[in-house]
Amino acid sequence: MATKATTKKYFEAVGRRKTAIARVRLHLGAKKNSFTINDRAMESYFPTNELSETVRDAMATSGVKESFEVTAKIQGGGPHAQAEAMRHGISRALSLFNPEFRSPLKKAGFIKRDPRSVERKKPGLKKARKSPQWSKR
Repeated sequence: MATKATTKKYFEAVGRRKTAIARVRLHLGAKKNSFTINDRAMESYFPTNELSETVRDAMATSGVKESFEVTAKIQGGGPHAQAEAMRHGISRALSLFNPEFRSPLKKAGFIKRDPRSVERKKPGLKKARKSPQWSKR
């Protein structure tokens, strides 16, 4: 059963979170279950177990833990936002690979881009909402 989708060599998608942008490619074949981020191994790029689990969440949800070699180019944001951007990109690429994966990924909340970001600083205030200390005299 060779469909148009399975004849591709890789599936590419973009994931975003806050100011982090991750361009993710899922390669068919090649080295199974390997993650390369900005030409570095995932263990060196995301040293904590929490961040690497965040990246692997989408593949665990869809049940294809050891089927792809994942490469990503990430820019902007901090480590947590980059991990979530990569998870978002992997989820989008998996739904391109097999549309049946879309439903469990959507239920887990990995398909929708998280719209929350830092609120801008307003003039006259110290931060977005924090005002200077008020003195009566």
